[in-house]
Amino acid sequence: MESADEIKTLEEDGINWRSRILYPTLIGGIVGGGIGAVSKHRKVHGLANMSATYATNLAIVTGCYCGAREIVKASRHSGPDDLLDSAIAGFGTGAILGRLQGGVGGAIRYSIGIAIVGTGVDYAGIKFRPVLKEMYESVVGGEKKDSWLRWPEWLPIQVLDEEAIAAKQAREEQLRARIRDLTKEESET
Repeated sequence: MESADEIKTLEEDGINWRSRILYPTLIGGIVGGGIGAVSKHRKVHGLANMSATYATNLAIVTGCYCGAREIVKASRHSGPDDLLDSAIAGFGTGAILGRLQGGVGGAIRYSIGIAIVGTGVDYAGIKFRPVLKEMYESVVGGEKKDSWLRWPEWLPIQVLDEEAIAAKQAREEQLRARIRDLTKEESET
């Protein structure tokens, strides 16, 4: 057993509860609300009622799954992106929630479903993390530290420095001169 000096906090143990439990639960609630908004049952039960019901249910499932995943990760002493943790947590969460909803048959269905969906979402998160990080750094980070927001290279709206503004004004003046020459030629003919 660990002594009082050896007890670690969640942050020291590598569990960032905000990014690993809270944010996915909030996102699950938002997605659930969106699903409830387009549900076929919204006409009977009302849009607000269905959105709130779906949001609550998906947030509960997501929170239970993420918490179970962190418990499995801590007990197995594995890394944060171990998909076996996700599968075990999905089976456990699905079994408990399914048993509450539909007995033994529900426990089997829910455990398989939540394990597949949860592991799939975690796998997609692992694969998309570099892409999202690159997008985030292209907007917020970068070489320029004078501004917290930097427009992406591909965006047609750009913040120009003095040299770029001068070059743009020179191009615009050349374009105006061409237009004046063309209108003169048209008026003479």
